[in-house]
Amino acid sequence: MAYSDFSVFDLRQQFDVQFRADTLFPQLTPIESTAWLREALRKGQNLGFNSEKSRSERLVTPVLMELSDRNHRSFSIYSGMNLDVDIGAGLRGECDFIFSFSRIQDFIAAPVFCITEAKKQDLELGTIQCAAQLIAARRLNEQEKNPIHTLYGCSTTGIEWRFLKYEGNEFILDEQRYYLAQLPALLGALQAVVDASKAQG
Repeated sequence: MAYSDFSVFDLRQQFDVQFRADTLFPQLTPIESTAWLREALRKGQNLGFNSEKSRSERLVTPVLMELSDRNHRSFSIYSGMNLDVDIGAGLRGECDFIFSFSRIQDFIAAPVFCITEAKKQDLELGTIQCAAQLIAARRLNEQEKNPIHTLYGCSTTGIEWRFLKYEGNEFILDEQRYYLAQLPALLGALQAVVDASKAQG
């Protein structure tokens, strides 16, 4: 089993977690994008997409680069790296993107935010996969004696983004969806994740 194999039932039974929906960012402050990001996304969408990888490269990566620059590159972004924490429990496999405030680039350390590309544009399945990755991220942090109480995640098609928060034994799924067409709100949500994660450090 790997992250993409889990169902909601599997996560509930195996890891004793619960799910509920709520508003994650009630006080969200929209952030205007730079001209560079708007142009990069325009060019990416004009090129079109023939795979999840191309969608990631042309839509997701520019957004994350903008977020990194806004925060003076204060966090690392891991892309396409394995997060093999507990193979026996199925907590293994590749993660599309992971944020960490660790400066180590060679291997994943102190993950705080996981972003999962929704395979076949299925945002719900991507959310479940992201939840499994957050369980693994917490275990890795505990093994490294770096306990972080709250972890964040996101499932995205590149066009649509859905956030979730892992706190205690509960996943809170954001009732609000964010869209590339409303870029300031999306950047505001991503910045809210960065700010909340920094506050735990």
